[in-house]
Amino acid sequence: MRSDSKIYVAGHNGLVGSAIFRSLRAGGYTNIITRKSRELDLTRQTEVEAFFEKEQPEYVFLAAAKVGGILANSTYKAEFIYQNLMIASNVIHAAYRYRTKKLLNLGSSCIYPKLAPQPMKEEHLLTGTLEPTNEPYAIAKIAAIKLCRYYNEQYGTNFISGMPTNLYGPKDNFDLRDSHVLPAMIRKFHEAKQKGTRGEDNAAENSSLITDHASGSSEVELWGTGSPFREFLYVDDLADACVFLMERYDYQQVGELINIGTGKDITIKDLALMIRDIVGFRGEIAWDSTKPDGTPKKLLDISRIRNLGWEPKTSLEAGIRKTYEWYLKAVNSDE
Repeated sequence: MRSDSKIYVAGHNGLVGSAIFRSLRAGGYTNIITRKSRELDLTRQTEVEAFFEKEQPEYVFLAAAKVGGILANSTYKAEFIYQNLMIASNVIHAAYRYRTKKLLNLGSSCIYPKLAPQPMKEEHLLTGTLEPTNEPYAIAKIAAIKLCRYYNEQYGTNFISGMPTNLYGPKDNFDLRDSHVLPAMIRKFHEAKQKGTRGEDNAAENSSLITDHASGSSEVELWGTGSPFREFLYVDDLADACVFLMERYDYQQVGELINIGTGKDITIKDLALMIRDIVGFRGEIAWDSTKPDGTPKKLLDISRIRNLGWEPKTSLEAGIRKTYEWYLKAVNSDE
């Protein structure tokens, strides 16, 4: 990419898209185009086609998606599969029609089978059944990978797919009704620290349960047993990887998809203890084992991208501290 190449970041206001936008700006790219969702509905083909016909982007980062945690995935199954299928289909097809030079499609590690060998390699795709709690989202993301592959094979396009592990960072979703585990924990522990009483979001099924005890200490209830292992990648590291791939590598070199992660995982219980300490909550943690744990272990094999010369830079503890600092600023600005 040249510094003045026309680059479209789809989903620039979200967790991933905003990080890619920051990374491009820091890299000296000056011709970045964006649209808010109220300006361009990516689920509507006519709007997407008109946008591509007018703007003719040379490079596209497809970071727009409907995302959420276990509760949201289980509750809004039709929305998750429909919206993500439509977004991917419309953007990828328009990129082909209007001769985009290169497109990077962002997927998710949930594309791999629930009981895939660990760490999960790119070739494990479609070798087993998916985790039921996020199957609709996973199917849509798998379809996007295959769209990119088959457009490349039939039309000679240069569309690549990156599969990040669990992400977190600035502009994450902290709404307890549909957030992922890490930002949800940050909010729960923060509210427990601030109030020491039951959180305001108790109407939500996965809201924080914060109860006072006679001793004056408090307790936060979290879903599951805490035993599953998860890998977490700071979103600015993902953005760095995306720009790295877009600048240097084509479909022929990357292959059908490429994993992007840290190569390290942690139990949910240990993650909770780390976040509790960073936030400064001094109470206890109660685990509700009646709630689902999800996939027992999800660790990506990142040897393929490592062999290309990329490495993550941000440790989990440092990334959580940065994320909590951003959250505190966001909370204070809303007050």
